[in-house]
Amino acid sequence: MEAEATISSTTIGAGGRRGGDRKKAVSKSSKAGLQFPVGRVARFMKKGRYSQRLGTGAPIYLAAVLEYLAAEVLELAGNAARDNKKNRINPRHVCLAVRNDDELGKLLQGVTIANGGVLPNINPILLPKKTGSVAAETASKSPKN
Repeated sequence: MEAEATISSTTIGAGGRRGGDRKKAVSKSSKAGLQFPVGRVARFMKKGRYSQRLGTGAPIYLAAVLEYLAAEVLELAGNAARDNKKNRINPRHVCLAVRNDDELGKLLQGVTIANGGVLPNINPILLPKKTGSVAAETASKSPKN
């Protein structure tokens, strides 16, 4: 009789789970070893209606790609900020980083970065012409001739 009382006292929760100790929730991002939110990317992919069905690996892959691109841009922008003797990244540093990198420049070719400015560039035609030798130039300007 006592055995029956113990069986009936454990409650069966929703979905057939028994009540009591629950495991701590682990995010999909931490399972994948990512910083970007896999669950949020999945939600946006579902809400965007890009397809009728969505595989479980798709948001993980997309979050990993986005994280890689963000890390690449931030690293290059940090280098640009350090080159300009600044401790803080501003839009100008992001713009310089993107435009000076071949692959990122091609990816973000038609993108305008607000407050980014342009790459410093002077057309070679506008630069003053260089003459053959400096000695000939000074000799022709001397008052003795």
